[in-house]
Amino acid sequence: MNFIQRLKEKYPWFKYIGNRYVLVFLFFAVWMLFLDNYSYIEHRVLNKELDELETNKKYYQDEIKKDCLDIKRLNNPDQIEKYAREKYFMKRDSEDIYIIEFEEEMLEEENNKSL
Repeated sequence: MNFIQRLKEKYPWFKYIGNRYVLVFLFFAVWMLFLDNYSYIEHRVLNKELDELETNKKYYQDEIKKDCLDIKRLNNPDQIEKYAREKYFMKRDSEDIYIIEFEEEMLEEENNKSL
C-alpha cells in the first residue's frame, strides 16, 4: 500500500489510471480492439475482402454484359462468319490467310507469359 501511495504522489496522473473504473474500461477496450472475435483488426480484414469481392462482382457483371452483346450479334450469320475469321482464323476453301505479327507484340506476349 505504501508503494502505491508513493507512486500517486510522484506521478499525479497515476491516481486516475489506478481507478478501478478506468482499469475496467482499459481492459474492455483492449479486449474489444484486439482479442475479441469481432475485433477492429478482424473487421479491417473482412472489409478488405468485401471490397475485393465487390470489385470482382463489378468486373464479372461487365463481362456478362459484353458476352450478352456478343451473343446478340452472333444471331446474324454474317457476324458468325466474321467472328470465326477473327478469333479462330478460319477461312474459306479458296482463301489464303496471312497472319502478321510485330516484334513488339511478340515481346510483350513473352514478357506476360514469363510473369
